[in-house]
Amino acid sequence: MKQIEKIATAANFTAVSVGKLSELSDYVLELGPDVKIPGKVFGGAALGATGAEFSFQMFQPGTETGFLHTHKTHEELYFFLSGRGEFQVDGQVFPVGEGSVVRVAPDGRRSVRNNGTEPLVMLCVQYRGGTFTPDDAADGDILAEPVKW
Repeated sequence: MKQIEKIATAANFTAVSVGKLSELSDYVLELGPDVKIPGKVFGGAALGATGAEFSFQMFQPGTETGFLHTHKTHEELYFFLSGRGEFQVDGQVFPVGEGSVVRVAPDGRRSVRNNGTEPLVMLCVQYRGGTFTPDDAADGDILAEPVKW
């Protein structure tokens, strides 16, 4: 089974690689002895992330999540990187494809399927909902020092 590769790490960062997105099918997420999800990999732990989780997932043509799910407190952002498919939230079904982004609140009953002819690749970012405030939009500081490569 494929593993995430650590690229670099220091006190204030960690960098990893999941590899080529076209090879996501080499990953298998094992949720239990009888529950294995091909083409999915979580990366938050490998990065040491403290405020969010992320996963990449590849759905082969004709495949789907296979279940609806919700979260207790986590909102999710789904970024579709390639392919075409359908997304369902609370019974509403709509098309997604490269460039689509979907936000789902914790209580949203969600699922994804690939009804296209090419692999559907997505990045999902999961974080605690209701925590971002207008003050957070101004959290960044531009430093008065040159960038040196």
